[in-house]
Amino acid sequence: MSTVDGVGPDELGVRLKEFEGRPAAVAGVGKDPVNAPMIRHWCEAMGDTAPAYRGPRAVAPPTMLQVWTMGGLRGHEGRTGAYDELLGLLDGSGCTSVVATDCEQEYLRPLRPGDEVTFDAVIESVSGRKTTKLGTGYFVTTRMDVRVDGELAGTHRFRILKYAPARRTPPARRPGRPRPVVNRDNAGFWEGVAEHRLLIQRCTGCGILRHPWLPGCNACGCLDWDTVEASGEGTVYSYVVMHHPPFPAFTESDQAADAAGPYAVGLIELAEGVRMVSNVVGVPYDKVRIGLPVRAEFRSYEDEGAEQGALALPVFRVVEGEG
Repeated sequence: MSTVDGVGPDELGVRLKEFEGRPAAVAGVGKDPVNAPMIRHWCEAMGDTAPAYRGPRAVAPPTMLQVWTMGGLRGHEGRTGAYDELLGLLDGSGCTSVVATDCEQEYLRPLRPGDEVTFDAVIESVSGRKTTKLGTGYFVTTRMDVRVDGELAGTHRFRILKYAPARRTPPARRPGRPRPVVNRDNAGFWEGVAEHRLLIQRCTGCGILRHPWLPGCNACGCLDWDTVEASGEGTVYSYVVMHHPPFPAFTESDQAADAAGPYAVGLIELAEGVRMVSNVVGVPYDKVRIGLPVRAEFRSYEDEGAEQGALALPVFRVVEGEG
């Protein structure tokens, strides 16, 4: 039979099943009573404007049930060691990764500001060994009963998958370079780039140029527009230097110096007055400065097997003699 890092599934499964029914928290007490400020913050974050959550007779949104039981960084005094012991056993068997899969809540009475919440938690179930796309492991479900003055207010079930990550076969070919998102509003710009033309939108109502492309003018509201072709001349208005691990998609030998990183990404002010974000190339990243003159050029990237064909991108090269 197959194993999880040397522990037979039947042996491990039996040991895990022994945790079912064991308490994970006993007589826990919420660190704060139900309170109006926390309700307000929750509703603002969720965009919930229901009148039931405001005013002198306000109740807490039912979905806040677990909020009142959270222990913060230091945890709760009522917490037992059973849950940590269970997770430690899974870690030791090779199930070192975890992902939350779902939760279920049942509401029995509303919670109101001033209510003092108490709770008990139990390890309700541990599944048999399961194989998923993430890897092989076990689903662990805990149930928390939330009470106010001894009366059950609600039940929260939380389920995780604790698993050993699947061993993934590396891709047969280098992944393709990430492509820009093209939609109906900016398709014309990328069509121009494919033809090695830098097109700028121009409002036909007020004549203002704009970039990025928009469906309408943000100055006068006119929905009609045409385009002008930029000269490609510009200056570095601002810039950042990117530091990140090497990506397989950015290893073209002919541009390795620009792709290996660190590299500069600039906000370029074109001669026409609009600004555009793109890579600054042609000088080391630590030589890029605000005000440096640049000129647009276009690069093509061939992605083996890509259905969309070659990818063209505009970059800005420092004008020769500068930098």
